[in-house]
Amino acid sequence: MSMTIQAPALRQKVAAVIEAAGSKPEEAKTVADNLVLANLSGHDSHGVGMLPRYVDAVLEGGLKPNSHAKVTLDGGALLAVDGKRGYGQVVGEQAMALAMARAKELGSCVMALAHAHHLGRIGHFAEMAVSHGLVAIHFVNVMSRPTVAPWGGADARFGTNPCCIGIPLKGRQPFILDFATSRVAQGKMRVAHNEGRQVEAGLLIDEHGQPTTNPGVVVVPQSAGLFGALMPFGEHKGSGLAVACELLGGALTGGGAWHKQHDGSRSVYNGMFTILVDPQKLGTRSSFEKEALAFVDWIKQSPPGPESEGVMIAGEPERKARKAREKDGIVVDDTTWGEIVASGVKVGFRVAL
Repeated sequence: MSMTIQAPALRQKVAAVIEAAGSKPEEAKTVADNLVLANLSGHDSHGVGMLPRYVDAVLEGGLKPNSHAKVTLDGGALLAVDGKRGYGQVVGEQAMALAMARAKELGSCVMALAHAHHLGRIGHFAEMAVSHGLVAIHFVNVMSRPTVAPWGGADARFGTNPCCIGIPLKGRQPFILDFATSRVAQGKMRVAHNEGRQVEAGLLIDEHGQPTTNPGVVVVPQSAGLFGALMPFGEHKGSGLAVACELLGGALTGGGAWHKQHDGSRSVYNGMFTILVDPQKLGTRSSFEKEALAFVDWIKQSPPGPESEGVMIAGEPERKARKAREKDGIVVDDTTWGEIVASGVKVGFRVAL
């Protein structure tokens, strides 16, 4: 079963729980807005279903409400930022604001963000950059229980380690490529498990390393307390990109890479290695704008393939989903809603429809 909730009401309820967990109102609103935007964009994996985990992380002490991003190195076009274990939606925006200002001033900026709690949908940060005319590239690692098996392996060794690229297109909506390096996001398996659904073949292996369609293998402990694993997309290619995200987003930023047993904590930390470029400062803005539009037009002229509505560029599905869900509301399954209500109880707030 499920229910449909309009975005404004959902934002209000989520913000109230976050504020009850210790955040100031402005922070609670920022986090709630970000989570609901993920739902509106069609990415329920990064939406309000994350709230129970955030509350648990706050209560455990791993997520620090009202923390602020701190610059630990300022090298002009090179910035190192410590997220101080604060809400990623907040410290991520703060770090991006610093990096965007520097890129507009100097033409480019390389920003290394470490120790942020779960950043959420990375496409949000690319959308921030392209709104200022900047090209953005993000490599992100995940410091939590491993959920993805390396290609050729039979158990989980790293996270879903997302990669994201944002490119502005003059006079049009931007290109926003935002994807997990696993075949599917971990959160989508949580949603499928909560809804009682099986998933398509080829996405998962169980705790014995065998193929399965049961999403619960990566959500709840299986036999002997073990978990299964997601598979990387594109075989060795996705696996290699996931490793690159770990080395850049984790090791290079100073946030650390994953190489230990999980202690059962609910916190999820991200490191993000970001490259921003201003085409205006690069001196190619005019030709870039012209050639980018010409290329997009070229690929969109391809005839629709079988069972396809035609070519879409990255970012279009999310914008289409937002338009529909703003109108029709956001569907939340009963299990997820029950977890949200329970998280409110933990911090002394009663969530009601």
